[in-house]
Amino acid sequence: MILLRVTLPFLAGYFLSYNYRAINALLGPLLAEEFALSAAELGFLTSVYFLAFGAFQIPLGVLLDRFGPRRVNASLLLVAACGALLFATGQSYAELVTGRALIGVGVSGCLMASFQAWVLWHPPERIAMLNGIAFATGGLGAISASVPLELLLRLLGWRDIFLILVGFNFAVVALLAVVVPERAQTRRGESLAESLAGVGRILVDAAFWRVGLALFGLQAAVGSLLTLWMATWLRDVAGYSRAEVGQMLLFANLALIAGFLGYGRAADALARHGRSAFPLFAGGIGCAAACLAPLALGVTVAAPLLWMLFVGCGTVGSLAYSILTRRYPRDMAGRVNATLNIFTFSGAFLGQWGVGLVIGRWPQSAAGYDPQAYSYAFGLLWLAILAGLAWLWSGRRLFANA
Repeated sequence: MILLRVTLPFLAGYFLSYNYRAINALLGPLLAEEFALSAAELGFLTSVYFLAFGAFQIPLGVLLDRFGPRRVNASLLLVAACGALLFATGQSYAELVTGRALIGVGVSGCLMASFQAWVLWHPPERIAMLNGIAFATGGLGAISASVPLELLLRLLGWRDIFLILVGFNFAVVALLAVVVPERAQTRRGESLAESLAGVGRILVDAAFWRVGLALFGLQAAVGSLLTLWMATWLRDVAGYSRAEVGQMLLFANLALIAGFLGYGRAADALARHGRSAFPLFAGGIGCAAACLAPLALGVTVAAPLLWMLFVGCGTVGSLAYSILTRRYPRDMAGRVNATLNIFTFSGAFLGQWGVGLVIGRWPQSAAGYDPQAYSYAFGLLWLAILAGLAWLWSGRRLFANA
């Protein structure tokens, strides 16, 4: 009963949100051509989703803890539908940016609402695995924006595809509004000031900043590359066609799903034996950095394997949420997860836009962007991962029981 009435509707919302997030990886070149966009403009257009998403996280956390995941997620998804309609019908760059920003705000609650629902409806020892399943469902959404999207683009225009997403969006809103039950999760006497004080408690926690900055560096690389610049790297550096790029995105997103599920299962196994997931979290970040290094150097030999390992190892960021929520009361779960999520999406925004700014420093050809530019841009992302990892590891004593 919980599976049908709670778990699946929230997973459907996150599946939708990942479609919105990943779709520009293949649509990006089409949008750049139709609207004559520079690399920086394309990077900002795609990354403004992350900016709007991240900017709404603190109010989102307060709303989730006060009103519950069902009502908050359903209401916000209506905003996403409006943004998608504007994007689908937009005739200018400004309209596209506004539409994508509205989509970012609208889907900002999908993952956090799911996490909140797991905390309310499931025992603590299952949370990491359920988080992994949620992330993996997002991976399925990303897969649908790879080969299936490339095949659909042969039949339909990108505007028609967005209208299909709008229809699915409204279906998810109906599921959340009609099927999902309410469940009390917070003290009814808690005022807004008390809710905000809880956010303040999170923000003065040294462990929160260690995890958050490590997650920022990781997502500046993984979040930005998987949803846009990996596709253009494959085209410009490795020489892939659009169909081959779609296939590679499919393989990368299969690695995404495997990573989410694998890390979630491993973290739950450690928790059952009373062991910390912190070393697993730090080790996964280090592995992602090791895989990005040769890609930054322009290595194309075994590029598919390197990209899959990079993405799969990068999913270790999902453990950050379960590590931190264990430090706080259950009725603060929404604020903890949403505040941490600021690092995820600000990292992805700055990474994605920043790569576009760096690439734009080199002359663009009719075929694409200068291959040399990717080395500098990816190299900066590699340094961001290492800096976050070093800061995290220096405070490892804070996580002995995480």
